Amino acid sequence: MSEIVVIGAGVGGMAAALRLARAGHRVTVYERSAEVGGKLAVYERDGFRFDTGPSLLTLPQVFEELELGLEPVPLDPVVRHVFPDGTVLDSSSDHGVFLERIGAALGPEAAADWDRFWRRAARIWRASWDSVLRRPVSAASLARMSWRVPDLLAIAPGRSLRSLGRRHLRDPRLRMMLDRYATYTGTDPRRAPAALAAIPYAELAHGGWYLPGGLGTLSGALRAEIDRAGVRVVTRAEVAAVQADDQRVRGILLSSGEHVPADVVVSNVDALTLYRDLLPSPGRLTGLADRSLGGFVLLLGVRGHTPELAHHTVFFPRDYDAEFDAIFPGPGRRARPVDDPAVFVTRADDPAVHPAGGEAWFVLVNTPRHGTGWSAVDWRRPGLADAYADRILSVLAQRGVDVRDRLEFVETRTPADLAESAAAPGGAIYGTAGGLLRPANRGPVAGLHLVGGSVHPGGGLPMVALSARIVADEIGPPR
Repeated sequence: MSEIVVIGAGVGGMAAALRLARAGHRVTVYERSAEVGGKLAVYERDGFRFDTGPSLLTLPQVFEELELGLEPVPLDPVVRHVFPDGTVLDSSSDHGVFLERIGAALGPEAAADWDRFWRRAARIWRASWDSVLRRPVSAASLARMSWRVPDLLAIAPGRSLRSLGRRHLRDPRLRMMLDRYATYTGTDPRRAPAALAAIPYAELAHGGWYLPGGLGTLSGALRAEIDRAGVRVVTRAEVAAVQADDQRVRGILLSSGEHVPADVVVSNVDALTLYRDLLPSPGRLTGLADRSLGGFVLLLGVRGHTPELAHHTVFFPRDYDAEFDAIFPGPGRRARPVDDPAVFVTRADDPAVHPAGGEAWFVLVNTPRHGTGWSAVDWRRPGLADAYADRILSVLAQRGVDVRDRLEFVETRTPADLAESAAAPGGAIYGTAGGLLRPANRGPVAGLHLVGGSVHPGGGLPMVALSARIVADEIGPPR
């Protein structure tokens, strides 16, 4: 039986711990916080309950493999899109229904365009699912892959998601909707690879789902299962270093000074933190320079009911490129909060998350990450968070949803808060910005493995769970 240490009790860490314990390993998880879950956090106030991290569950079959006993509920629409001209388009996991909705809202030509794009996205998804998302990937392994020519043509290496949208979609509103999927991986659609067209396909073909009580119930289910599997969880235990010699890992060093020996170490911390602070590897920091965007969050306790909102509603700005210019500034410019951003609102019609006669709103806008450099914003600057919260409420009012006279309370979460609470450098939501090639799941010394959103296959709940599956398969059963 191997002694395995997992650093971090986020979804990736707990999923890896569960798989490894069920395989017969002795597993201990060390978590710096008092609670497990990482970015999948929950906040409660005055009878309102908020998911403060992920708010949409996709690819639920990835979690079915873990046998957590969850019963996700399908969403229809998956997302309601409100465009600058007032047009409303509800997405659906039924392709035929979605085409009908596109035709009714945007016209038959737009529906035909989406249908053609959809067939291309399906090819990209199949190629990605078969060759990339469920197996270890590195630059060398990608180069060695025997891609089928049709798959390679579908993925279109060298083409951006934006250019793919312009090629297939004539209606600017559909292009705007497609651009938004680049932000699911924390990147700019003008630079994001066309392969990210797999994201809308996965979301719509497999559906968007909700867990009654909120997505935070996933964290609780994982904790209960790892306890049943015999995993030992140590909270308020910060790891100061991964200890290794020239051959392999030997264990970890806690900030208390205690050395914990281990045969295998699974890191669920951000890859940048691992290679910069816990196991200094200067050469590996180069590939981590492209960081994901951050997010500014409002948690709103709202009186009354807002029927014009779906479970998820996104309000688009008139100039979407201005948002990406502010977050990803070019040479000679500085990042800044977006003045007129896309606003994403989650409002669950679930009595478990709000008191009678009220609604719990999670409001998210994309922002630069926290920091003092040219590509970041100092979100600790006095008064900035409150002023920006007022701005977002004003933007919502301009787009037809004014709740300023219905508020019980407003709380903010900035990238600086995420950086502190989840040890996410700069508060970058997804760690490393999106692309086919992220930091590998295998570390530079034997016995070191990486899981989580900052490494392959990427950010988001299902990708994080897949990283745990890849690592558990690499480690295998006890020898």
